[in-house]
Amino acid sequence: MISNILADKPHAVFIPFAAQSHIKTMLKLAKLLHYKGFHITFVNTEFNHQRLLKSRGPDAMNGFPDFQFESIPDGLPPSNENATQDVAALCEATMKNLLAPFNELLDKLNDSASSNAPPVTCIVSDGFMPIAIDAAEMHQIPIALFFTISACSFMGYKHFEALQEKGLAPLKDESYLTNGYLDKVVDWIPGMRDIRLRDLPSFIRTTDPDDIFFKYSVECAGRASEGSALIFHTFDVLEQEVLNALYPMFPRVYTIGPLQLLLNQKQEADLSSVGCNLWKEEVECLHWLDSHKPRSVIYVNVTKEQLVEFGMGLAESGHPFLWIIRPDILAGDSAILPPEFTEETKERSFICSWCPQEEVLNHPSIGGFLTHSGWGSTMESISSGVPMLCWPFCGDQQTNCRYTCSEWGIGMEIDNNVKRENVKKLVTKLMEGEKSEKMKKKAMEWRKLAEVASGASADNPRAVCIPSPAQSHIKPMLKLSRLLHYKADKPHAVFIPVAAQGHIKTMLKLAKLLHYKGFHITFVNTEFNHRRLLKSRGPDAMNGLPDFRFESIPDGLLPSNENATQDVAALCEAAMKNLLAPFNELLDKLNDSNALPVTCIVSDGFMPVAIDAAEMHRIPIALFFTISACSFMGFKQFQGAQEKGLTLAKDESFLTNGYLDKVVDWIPGMKI
Repeated sequence: MISNILADKPHAVFIPFAAQSHIKTMLKLAKLLHYKGFHITFVNTEFNHQRLLKSRGPDAMNGFPDFQFESIPDGLPPSNENATQDVAALCEATMKNLLAPFNELLDKLNDSASSNAPPVTCIVSDGFMPIAIDAAEMHQIPIALFFTISACSFMGYKHFEALQEKGLAPLKDESYLTNGYLDKVVDWIPGMRDIRLRDLPSFIRTTDPDDIFFKYSVECAGRASEGSALIFHTFDVLEQEVLNALYPMFPRVYTIGPLQLLLNQKQEADLSSVGCNLWKEEVECLHWLDSHKPRSVIYVNVTKEQLVEFGMGLAESGHPFLWIIRPDILAGDSAILPPEFTEETKERSFICSWCPQEEVLNHPSIGGFLTHSGWGSTMESISSGVPMLCWPFCGDQQTNCRYTCSEWGIGMEIDNNVKRENVKKLVTKLMEGEKSEKMKKKAMEWRKLAEVASGASADNPRAVCIPSPAQSHIKPMLKLSRLLHYKADKPHAVFIPVAAQGHIKTMLKLAKLLHYKGFHITFVNTEFNHRRLLKSRGPDAMNGLPDFRFESIPDGLLPSNENATQDVAALCEAAMKNLLAPFNELLDKLNDSNALPVTCIVSDGFMPVAIDAAEMHRIPIALFFTISACSFMGFKQFQGAQEKGLTLAKDESFLTNGYLDKVVDWIPGMKI
């Protein structure tokens, strides 16, 4: 029987899309939540489970008592365990085959007779695993969707359906790939200025309306709103514009990253042995790097396409390079690179099948990175301060390349039609000269910002005052962990009325109704009215209930007679000038406590400071006007009346000379 302590421990089940970069990024988040006290079950496909055992050893997936690995079948026929599975087949299999075995696994984990784990509290699913949403709904547990792509790429995917409705995608025929059509600017996607069709994820480039990648992308992005929360592996300053556009679109959006910088601050080494490389890492490459000068080596990780042109361009550049060529790329091609390549580069190259990429990028000898611009690699390069030479191949890589080169100033793009002369030219620009120095300087600036975002920088005050492995992200991590610990059907509403009897009374009634509907309530009065309520109702009147609490904030006004109503004009001034800071502090306190994270604010319509606070905290706000709808319509027209010269009264005689009997016949819904 599970002990009470174990039963109270939150249990998150992680399920990534069955590809290397997705598994790697999700495993990092799983480690961080484990550090915050979660029991973790990490679910791979049986195919990838076997690959991990082969690459990392027979004990690699044993895990720990509170960090376990499980596997489920993907329903695909057996294939080469040294090769990446066909991604189109994986998408099909994910949709058709994974729901049933995943549900069976959840049942097994929740069966106290057969499981030594606490009951499953939540699912943290890859955003590209929509079957997990169905499983979460069936088991009535919250689900957080973790998109391991950039926020910009997600926004692109989110608008695939709109692109289709506007006739912009799929393409009418293949000539549209080369006739300049992809240079068309799409100026209506929120937060993505001057984005071209070619900069959006590549799956719009199909001519087949039933293309599996296009349909799968629409499905995954379209169902994002069904998650209890969305998580992006990014940091705010990196993708500020698109994040600002995403925050109002979804009730809970969290950014966390760079994940490796957060994990680097973790002092305990318990999970250091838990890895996810599907190919065996050749650490000898690090010793080879030790023999080279600082920033002299280019690190290369691109696939089989155009391999010879890349190789000869690297050879002719004269720069030393470390090149990753996976075994599945070379399968069946014993002499894929010509003899002159080997002869030219044998003294200044190291070629291996896989490597510990983050250690490589952080090695002082690395001066540049030739990459496909996958988001994981892009974030690792930013975290390491290494500029990039980008050759986007598919998926979100085109979007990442655009931002790397055009927005962040830390990369250059190689033309899709790779020629060795161009590779040589761009490698030289990346590694030496004025352009190189400019990009390296910018890359180090972004590295610094990444360190500040993760708390790894001494410039971040949290790095000094909070001894945590996730210092800058302590609040998002706490909010996320609490959100996933508690059931999704217990929202937390913060009520804030105008500090007057009629407003407080009406808002309290609504708060009681929402409490009856299952809400946790925090009701906020001014300190002046809090004391008045204690005086009129008794010393225990504001104790509330465990899930209906009262809080107070100062109004900044001078002390006054507690038996008298405060001056209303002074209250209006105080509400505008004095209440925002203490209300923000209260929201911070509520989100840092052991209570449920704040889900929403229900504000008096005459408390506009609450709108500012909601925006700052990225939580939705409902405005409750305790006046009649007719009165609201009148207030709404004040500005129009002023513009028409009807207010303010020219002098006090207008109060008595019949002027106020003038009929206003242009206010909607208010007949004479």
